Amino acid sequence: MKDESNAAETLEASRAGYTGKERRRHRVYMTRNTEYHFRDGFCVAVRDRRSGDFLHGHLALQRRVHGGLKFFPNGAIAPNAGEPQAGESLYFAAEGRDLVTSPLESVDRPPKEIVEAYPSARRR
Repeated sequence: MKDESNAAETLEASRAGYTGKERRRHRVYMTRNTEYHFRDGFCVAVRDRRSGDFLHGHLALQRRVHGGLKFFPNGAIAPNAGEPQAGESLYFAAEGRDLVTSPLESVDRPPKEIVEAYPSARRR
């Protein structure tokens, strides 16, 4: 049992120190009411957090996120062209149909069961 514990700690330490290219393809951005699921930088599924239902006609689908926006109480907005973080809103820009989400509560990796349940028939 102790060997398993040490192996798990070693694996976790090696992940924390990993500085190479990110190889994982999926990420989920969670707002209070909605999950935005991404594969290779494109939104492939949007899911209602209360019901668990996928939202098939959502404006974010098949779009790339352009960054995050941090809104401040004094009305200021700070853009982040990098990876959106908790507390920022996702910003999608496309042909006059921009989309800004509510603030992110978390950024995670989706469970395998959810990835396999994505409504898109095309898997890469």
